[in-house]
Amino acid sequence: MATISPSPDLFTLVNVFGVAPEKQRELRDHLVQVTEDLIRHMPGFVSATFHLSRDGEQVVNYAQWRSEADFRAMHADPRLQPHFDYCRSVSRPKPIFCEVTHSFGATSPEGA
Repeated sequence: MATISPSPDLFTLVNVFGVAPEKQRELRDHLVQVTEDLIRHMPGFVSATFHLSRDGEQVVNYAQWRSEADFRAMHADPRLQPHFDYCRSVSRPKPIFCEVTHSFGATSPEGA
């Protein structure tokens, strides 16, 4: 299970992919498969979660890496270039590099 950690030692990415509704699940499935097969096994990977907007027009990826250098090394890996090309062909990726400042959990089981 992914955790949203406010640790200043982690590099956090929120990537919002604008996509046609008929491509939303296809893109999500692609992102999940590439993460399962390659990305999660790379040095420095911490976690990734994927979200579908209810209007069908976005796929949102929340990811954390041990460091920006680890993230940049993943992004430069030639095995992933076809993945990035595909994402750009079916969507409009908007990566946002973030600092997590606060994270809250439920205070009771009913809230979870």
